[in-house]
Amino acid sequence: MNTATKTMNHSTALPGRPAASRPHLDKKPGPVTAVIFVGLLAIGLLFTAYSLVHDVSEAGAIATTWAPYVLLGVALLIALGFEFVNGFHDTANAVATVIYTHSLPPNVAVVWSGFFNFLGVLLSSGAVAFGIISLLPVELILQVGSGAGFAMVFALLIAAILWNLGTWWLGLPASSSHTLIGSIIGVGIANALMHGRDGTSGVDWAQATKVGYSLLLSPLVGFGCAALLLLALRKLVKNRELYEEPKGNAPPPWWIRSLLILTCTGVSFAHGSNDGQKGMGLIMLILVGTVPMAYALNRAMPVEQMTQFAAVAQVTQQSLAKSSPVAAPADPRHAVSEYVRTRQFTPEVVPALAALTGSIGQQISEHGSLAKVPAAAVANVRNDMYLTSEAIRWLDKSDAAKFDSATKKNLTAFKSQIDDATKFIPLWVKVAVAIALGLGTMVGWKRIVVTVGEKIGKTHLTYAQGASAELVAMLTIGAADIYGLPVSTTHVLSSGVAGTMAANKSGLQMSTIRNLAMAWVLTMPAAILLSGSLYWLFVHIF
Repeated sequence: MNTATKTMNHSTALPGRPAASRPHLDKKPGPVTAVIFVGLLAIGLLFTAYSLVHDVSEAGAIATTWAPYVLLGVALLIALGFEFVNGFHDTANAVATVIYTHSLPPNVAVVWSGFFNFLGVLLSSGAVAFGIISLLPVELILQVGSGAGFAMVFALLIAAILWNLGTWWLGLPASSSHTLIGSIIGVGIANALMHGRDGTSGVDWAQATKVGYSLLLSPLVGFGCAALLLLALRKLVKNRELYEEPKGNAPPPWWIRSLLILTCTGVSFAHGSNDGQKGMGLIMLILVGTVPMAYALNRAMPVEQMTQFAAVAQVTQQSLAKSSPVAAPADPRHAVSEYVRTRQFTPEVVPALAALTGSIGQQISEHGSLAKVPAAAVANVRNDMYLTSEAIRWLDKSDAAKFDSATKKNLTAFKSQIDDATKFIPLWVKVAVAIALGLGTMVGWKRIVVTVGEKIGKTHLTYAQGASAELVAMLTIGAADIYGLPVSTTHVLSSGVAGTMAANKSGLQMSTIRNLAMAWVLTMPAAILLSGSLYWLFVHIF
């Protein structure tokens, strides 16, 4: 009875779709898969714990209380939990096309995708990670180890996980990138309101707008480019087999199958490279807040580079001092911090920046290397470097200070040195995120796969449609990764499938399209409201 009902539901999932062409999605993984899953999970946890203990002991950090380490453990588990949920929520999009064209069996496709997500994370640049962090309120980044800092991290991660799980349960391919960025904005607005400021002052709206454009344009790119690519294929490649739905459960011809597996691989790798970095950035914030002695500064930078660092700092300080006749304020850090927070340029910003630059150079010169900076000074040195880097970035964008070419060149060189010292990701963080994201692809993928494979168009996905959608998604996400922009794998791929259905005149299931559009519209405000509320609650708890 149950089997018959299940078969009937499968055969009527799409009008006019033969039941025989539907892939078998209900096959349970074997014991070997379960052993591999548990083994990789254990390896990831043990490697993370070992690396943490090693780094902290090497840094010479002295534990006076276990509270920061307990918070560190909880925060790391939540951050890795976000990447795990991201894996089964987003990566299901990458495997939907190879599964519904019978290019790979479902369980093989999921493991294959997980492996290339793993590689994508390991080989990622880190640009997206720190692009995400720059959206956070300046004052919270500077006091990331405080109660408010922990409240920020917990609020935005838990809000993102809750919304991702909710949309996954409903089978909606909502965007994890969209969710996380909404959560960050929610924390920024709540923090500003709690300090009696206008809510809009708590967010880096220039960076948020840049990210917003990438999230807004990526589905349009996916839809339009996938549709155009399919039409171009029809003109150039006359093989009818490409444009017909699969016959039963037989795999496609080898060359079509190779193309589909290649594009699935590319999307999985690009997804790992782009989405994996979001978790990395948040984990680095957690590490800087709990064990700054080990992770606030890049202790692996060679001693030889420190001489150059100090020299560049001195030259940059002199160039800035010559650019402004105004004397430095009594508290240069406050002046630079206010400029970074408000973006309001005043005459004292340049001399304050010069003083901060000189202070950084002097401390590096005194200690000889970042590894020898005393524990009591580490947090202040890192905060000074962060403020200086952000101030240089904004001065370069606004051109308010009217620097000459030599000063601009010195500022660029000094910013590069600072970023090397503060914007780094240890190998174990990459490995931990890679394992979490990779294993996430093996759990719960079916709901989103069914939506992408069956509920967007009114006909079965053809080989050409699958290849077109995947190829566009792979190239779009890869390009975004190069430019350090977070984009949504979900939006690009699901809109790409919709674009191929429209180009093929197959028809779209408007109920699904409405649900996808609703999830896209509601994700940002829902994440903002949820994370803002959680931040308010956690601030009072901590």
